[in-house]
Amino acid sequence: MSVAAAGGGDSALKRARLARNMTLEEAADALNAITGLAADASLLSAFESGRRRTGKRNRAGLCRLYRERPEVLFAHQDGAATSALETTGTAVVVKVLTRWTDLIEAMVDVVAEARDQLVVTGSRSREKAYLAAIETAVAQYPDLVHTRVLYGPPRHRALADHLVRLLELRDPSARRNGVKTLHIGMVEPTEALERFFVASETAAVAPLPSFHGADGFDCGVLLSREAAVGLVHHGREACASARLVETIEAVRMLPVRHNQRGEGEA
Repeated sequence: MSVAAAGGGDSALKRARLARNMTLEEAADALNAITGLAADASLLSAFESGRRRTGKRNRAGLCRLYRERPEVLFAHQDGAATSALETTGTAVVVKVLTRWTDLIEAMVDVVAEARDQLVVTGSRSREKAYLAAIETAVAQYPDLVHTRVLYGPPRHRALADHLVRLLELRDPSARRNGVKTLHIGMVEPTEALERFFVASETAAVAPLPSFHGADGFDCGVLLSREAAVGLVHHGREACASARLVETIEAVRMLPVRHNQRGEGEA
């Protein structure tokens, strides 16, 4: 439970918005104009109530929007930080995926059902069906915003080739209905630990380390819409601060690490 909820009052973040006579939708639009991200009314409501912690980029944007210090706006979050698992228990976990085949099937399903947002993170992908599903979604749904966050160079040639195919399918510099629909960024290894998930606006899958080897990821969890929405914003924030890799030439210059691994890496 957040501090604001426990005290029965509004958070400073909500009061700052109300003081400016802004609706949640108006505040989200103004925030996105500053950050270049894709916050919506439901996410801002979660920020204000303390159900979700605000990421670094959105924090800076909200401070700029409301002209207030972070220790004031986000005291309700920092004083009683909660995660989706803490606030909902295991309700966000739809299914535990104990087999590699189940993991890949669930990841492909998340991709196939994405219509608004598709965020994929990690530098180890090489499963053909999974990569092909991403390419199919990008080709079939031109309004789908696809974000790919790499953590260091690709570990396998299959992923590097996949990135080239994405860039052949879409031009990242193009704007469809005013929106950039392809984002590819690489977080340098020294800045953050690698993380793996695929998330749409309705569901997400997070692969977990294998019990059978140090490098494999052959099981995972299928997560609900609430968790998926948070992961979409997580990935978009990570990409926004990453080094862009959005030309075929830039992808081909990346060193492919050819790491050996077990089945099912994201």
